[in-house]
Amino acid sequence: MGDERLDKRAVLLAERLAENPTKSIPGACQGWAEVTAAYRFVKNSSVGFWQIMEPHIRCTLRRMSAQPMALCLQDTTTLDFNGQDIDGLGPLQYEAQRGLLLHPTYVVTPSREPLGLLDSWHWARDLCDANGERPGQVSESGRWVEGYERIAEMSAELPDTRCVYVGDREADMIALMRRAKELDHPADWLVRAKHDRALPDGTKLFQSVLDEKPLGQVSFHFRPRRGVKARDVVQQLHVKRVTVKDGNKGTLECSCVIAREVDVANTVQRVEWRLLTNRVVSNAAEAAELVDWYRARWEIEMYFDVLKNGCKVEALQLRALPRLEIALALFMIVAWRINRLMQLGRNTPELDASLVFEDEEIVAAFAMNSKAVPEKPPTLNEVVRLVAMAGGFLGRKSDGEPRAKTLWQGMERMVSFVEGFRYARAHPETG
Repeated sequence: MGDERLDKRAVLLAERLAENPTKSIPGACQGWAEVTAAYRFVKNSSVGFWQIMEPHIRCTLRRMSAQPMALCLQDTTTLDFNGQDIDGLGPLQYEAQRGLLLHPTYVVTPSREPLGLLDSWHWARDLCDANGERPGQVSESGRWVEGYERIAEMSAELPDTRCVYVGDREADMIALMRRAKELDHPADWLVRAKHDRALPDGTKLFQSVLDEKPLGQVSFHFRPRRGVKARDVVQQLHVKRVTVKDGNKGTLECSCVIAREVDVANTVQRVEWRLLTNRVVSNAAEAAELVDWYRARWEIEMYFDVLKNGCKVEALQLRALPRLEIALALFMIVAWRINRLMQLGRNTPELDASLVFEDEEIVAAFAMNSKAVPEKPPTLNEVVRLVAMAGGFLGRKSDGEPRAKTLWQGMERMVSFVEGFRYARAHPETG
């Protein structure tokens, strides 16, 4: 940020929030001096959202540069501050509900390792006038196109990394596809189709693709979600290269992949995804890869869950929007760190735990579970599971790997244990 004192304060505050991701500023800081210093930091007029985010974005680009492929996930979520006295908020689902909309670009590898945030927008909607209109309101759909443009701009710094823009139905916009074509596709795009467009031969897009002979199948385990039970899914893959109108008296080419679940019970809703991409799909393996990339979009939903339910950003008690923006930037980085720890524990389980955790934290992870620290250095997965078990994870074979909720709850307990160790060492007379 250019000011060494402010840099140190930002780092310290981020560390405190990371140690206590379920607490707001007063609960995360140690002592009233830190609390007052934290509030002075968020009130500082020389500090803003981007002064905090830009160093993280530079680090994200460095992590991306080491990867041959990076999935740039985009989505919009609402931050509900209803009932709080914060200046600068706008309506959400209904006019009296107050909050912000957040639209970040969250980058992961194809194996779903979180690499960081590449970009972000947040805004408050204008209030409706007497005619029910929002005068001066910028089109929210433009965020998706702007998001692609930002990825395209940054791709120039990543000559050895191919970026793929991944979006859900809201990103199915001809304006986005046309802009990518105008820029000569510096980044690929992959979106879930919302519109059953008319093709030049008079047929409809979706049926035209389904009429194609299946290229093959893809299978995966569908994770449990709200109202949906976990199960194994097998989908047939239908693919077709099509030409569609570009909305500007021209045309553009894209590939449509329809992954349709087969052999599904009548009582279960079929899992079917209709995907559009600029990439040419030549075989079943390439089609399956696109489905796998789309499934990785779930990681941004997990990120939002940690940000709102773990870091509890919607409970921040800050009266002015500029102050809220600073705290939001810090918590967005903290939420990424929690998600990254969870995924590293799954994807690189044999990694030495000391590369991620401090020695005292490793001791605390074992102590919380009444276990002795082994002589052989523990693996990252072993310590992550112990931390999650302290947060409510049962750790049975059938439970799979820890999820974000139990991990962040265990991290809070772990920090308390570490503080106890440090106090006992500093005050041996109390023992």
